Amino acid sequence: MAMITGRTRGGAEWVPQFVTALNPQTCIGCGRCYKVCPRDVFELVDRADLMEADDDHDDDDEMMVMAVKDGQDCIGCTSCAKVCPKQCHTHEAAAA
Repeated sequence: MAMITGRTRGGAEWVPQFVTALNPQTCIGCGRCYKVCPRDVFELVDRADLMEADDDHDDDDEMMVMAVKDGQDCIGCTSCAKVCPKQCHTHEAAAA
């Protein structure tokens, strides 16, 4: 199975790494990924809404964190991961 590849302006080939998940347990809601993303991939949400299925979460946790809003709009630049102080993002290459 062939992977999606791109080319730099100089002609070098690279494999985009698309965001597939964001860990709400480690996210601090700083918004750096939101600010640096050239697309509309992320949104700020209440951590409790993301953690409802997890029995170990604290119901009083009112912290806002980032979440993947539209992963299909990701262009695979990994800018979000490069600025994240908590390494919350998961990326994968995609098949062509």
